[in-house]
Amino acid sequence: MAEAVFTNLAPRIAALVAAGHPVGLGTILVGSDGASAGYIRMKQERAASLGMTAPHLHLGDDATQAEVLDAIGEMNNDDAVMGLLLQHPTPAQIDFDAALLAIDPAKDVDGLHPLNVGRLALGMPGPVSCTPAGIEALLAHYNIPVSGRGVCILGRGTTLGRPLALLLSQKRATANAAVTVVHTGVPDWPEYTKRADIVIAAAGVPGILRPEHLTPGVVVVGGGVRYEGRTLLPDVDEACEDVAGWITPRLGGVGPTTIAMLFRNLVEAAERRAARA
Repeated sequence: MAEAVFTNLAPRIAALVAAGHPVGLGTILVGSDGASAGYIRMKQERAASLGMTAPHLHLGDDATQAEVLDAIGEMNNDDAVMGLLLQHPTPAQIDFDAALLAIDPAKDVDGLHPLNVGRLALGMPGPVSCTPAGIEALLAHYNIPVSGRGVCILGRGTTLGRPLALLLSQKRATANAAVTVVHTGVPDWPEYTKRADIVIAAAGVPGILRPEHLTPGVVVVGGGVRYEGRTLLPDVDEACEDVAGWITPRLGGVGPTTIAMLFRNLVEAAERRAARA
């Protein structure tokens, strides 16, 4: 599904470049976290393969909030940057939320700026949080009906559970669902997942969703993960595969679709800007 998205984006990027609108993905990395550096490198390599530029700023572990804000301001003002992301997590001394607010909402390819989350809530066009958008696109790509069905999202985080609930409840052929959001603060949350047609794990609690929490034949999407050291642990216990009628891979499932949606947000931002030129 992710490769299908990139295949669709390639000619659109070529058309922008040919019209004198080069597409640049700006990235900012603060600190020396190896996994974060790897994610940035992967995005830069993908950008290069699509004919994009990838301006990058790398600040040290001891970077100050002011230095991060200056870096964001530099990217905001750079006409070669159509989309901008600040890699998360940042070192403890950095207020990530305050930094996020400083990003130009028009360049927010992660879809996390409050203005863009508000646009999503109102059903207005704009960049959508990448993992939720990827999950909707994933279900559509595999012709899994969502409209009118019961979807239970286990997790209420600001980057996945909450925006996904907004997205899948909208009146659209690939959404239009009856969405229930539960979380670990709900003692009987398995009673909700067992009634759902589609269960999306988004809690960030390794192995929290197990076979006994599901009805046979259910669609299961594993969206939540947590790192323990360098090991990535998913929310969905591997035994759920024996119960589900359709299930994403425990690892490498929604990750590629999330990256694809980031680049879709970027190209759409570049197209909007080109239309105003």
